[in-house]
Amino acid sequence: MDADARFRTHTVFNQPPLLVPYDAWATDLPLREALAREGGGWAQAQVAAYGELAGGELMELGRLANEHRPTFRPFDRYGHRLDEVEFHPAWHRLMATAIAHGVTGFGWRHADRAGAHVARAALMFLHNQADQGSSCPLTMTYACVPALRHQPELAEVWLPRIVATDYDPRHVPAWDKRGNTIGMGMTEKQGGSDVRANTTIATPCGAAGPGCLYELVGHKWFFSAPMCDAFLVLAQAAGGLSCFLLPRFTPDGGRNGIRIQRLKDKLGDHSNASSEVEFHGALAWLVGEEGRGVATILQMVALTRQDCLIGSASLMRQALVMALHHARHRSAFGRPLIAQPLMRAVLADLALESEAATALALRVAAAVDATPRDPAEAAFARLATALGKYHVCKRAPGFVNEAQECLGGIGYVEETGMPRLYRQAPLNSIWEGSGNIQCLDVLRALAREPACADAFFGELSRVRGGDERLDAEAEALRRELVASAGDEAGARRLVERLALALQAATLLRADAAVGSAFCAARLGPARGLAYGATPEPLPVDHLLDRAFS
Repeated sequence: MDADARFRTHTVFNQPPLLVPYDAWATDLPLREALAREGGGWAQAQVAAYGELAGGELMELGRLANEHRPTFRPFDRYGHRLDEVEFHPAWHRLMATAIAHGVTGFGWRHADRAGAHVARAALMFLHNQADQGSSCPLTMTYACVPALRHQPELAEVWLPRIVATDYDPRHVPAWDKRGNTIGMGMTEKQGGSDVRANTTIATPCGAAGPGCLYELVGHKWFFSAPMCDAFLVLAQAAGGLSCFLLPRFTPDGGRNGIRIQRLKDKLGDHSNASSEVEFHGALAWLVGEEGRGVATILQMVALTRQDCLIGSASLMRQALVMALHHARHRSAFGRPLIAQPLMRAVLADLALESEAATALALRVAAAVDATPRDPAEAAFARLATALGKYHVCKRAPGFVNEAQECLGGIGYVEETGMPRLYRQAPLNSIWEGSGNIQCLDVLRALAREPACADAFFGELSRVRGGDERLDAEAEALRRELVASAGDEAGARRLVERLALALQAATLLRADAAVGSAFCAARLGPARGLAYGATPEPLPVDHLLDRAFS
């Protein structure tokens, strides 16, 4: 007899098997369809290869990188100033894998082919499910390209390294590496989103003007990923607020005057280092004209906001996958959770919300991709990025919490990974302009750029007749835009309605049953406030079959 048998209290059963490893691409039908629908299907092989990694090796690397947070090393053992941040090896492996597979450079390296940025969006969507912190420097490196093109001689030198497939974490000058990463610094203590209140001063070292070296003195309150090779920052020059490329090392190879004060102790995003810095005569090149800093960096901001949308959509996807996996393998009250009517209603509603977020994210990526070739798509991207960034990022925290509840008490336990998603979920609604900033941006676009409204209603007209509720909402929104033009106090309600209508139109293009279900659940007057409280029954089997195959 087993000597320990008399002390055995129970046998573990009725617990789901480990989810990881799984194929995050092959199991995601909405993503696969969206990639093809929005013009990126030719890159399916590259995206599919990353899906296997994202649902396997990268999940474990993400766990390790978040458990072992970056450490600030201000000095070496002899007292020499270092201003370095030390990362766990898992972080470097995440970065190297993402860059090698195109999360930063794929869209730019294949920019001559329509759909390249859609494929890159799918790569980011997959990566962010495994680790969200590394998505920050990956996003900024991807997004900096249009801003740097304002200064051709800098772009000629820097862009080949920025779009390369190489990652080099060494603390050496950028020009001694084959691949570079780029960060960004705009926010200061006194201004926040009001960057025109910045007080950092830029003084020319000699000649002044685009491409010239300036000396920066001041601070940045949020300076994420401080180990990037260079940063796009805003500072006040004689001509006004201006954009600068600030390398971590000076042109002669010395350490630049970037003094890290501390790392932020954040709610989430633990794998990534976010810092406060001071500039003590830091050298930087002016990008574009003096006084045109906001306009110069705006295209970068538009792309980072797009990645906030992608990031929140991918968080929702990962939370849904965890909830579905648990419900399929856990029984309660005599049958599997997935067979319980109430649980099925909740999961189907979550699947509907996730698919809407995914579809909108890739539709926006398609517009970004087409922007250089199609003015109408450029106008659509201008408006839809702000709509998606506002709405999907707002929906993410509540979504993750509902998915967490599907797991019950274990969903509150760190080992499941769900608490990390929950801590991460609020970030994208704050980063790169909070919700009110996005709403004001929508009002500004509608007031100053009539092509934006034309592009929006043109998108809705593509599916006219597909669902009478969307048709009615489109007409109501036309009237609303006239009646409430410039109404800041009511902007959130307007932006929410615009975003929901856009999601409905995108889903009707994707799958008629899913689109109609979304119209019924989100556009009608009797909308429920909680997931699973839809005014009409959803096509549960269809939604769940599509959600995680």
